[in-house]
Amino acid sequence: VQLQASGGGFVKNGESLRLSCEATGIMSKVNSMGWYRQVLGKERGLVAIRRRDGGTVFSGSVKGRFTISTDNRDSARNTVDLRMDSLKPEDTAVYFCNAQEYDGTTHQATDYWGQGTQVTVSS
Repeated sequence: VQLQASGGGFVKNGESLRLSCEATGIMSKVNSMGWYRQVLGKERGLVAIRRRDGGTVFSGSVKGRFTISTDNRDSARNTVDLRMDSLKPEDTAVYFCNAQEYDGTTHQATDYWGQGTQVTVSS
């Protein structure tokens, strides 16, 4: 699975931004897609994921402000978008697209990552 992210940039407090990510390859085992973010010197943390069954998980700090959507109609190309509204300076980070495979037989999960994209929110 290969991931290519786009979007990001520099915005002001309260503005909106959209991140997009395209995943290509064998998608049949991908169970979820989503976004994580990382600030320099800190661990990468969950922003939002959307499972294949439609369920979503959001970080508490972005719930109500961010929206995640996926398109997996094409078996060889899936997309995951993150719409970020009411952005705050504390949302400043490098954002990473993620796709996770889950093998129900071995109960093992494999994560795939896109290149990071910088989001900077000025106060």
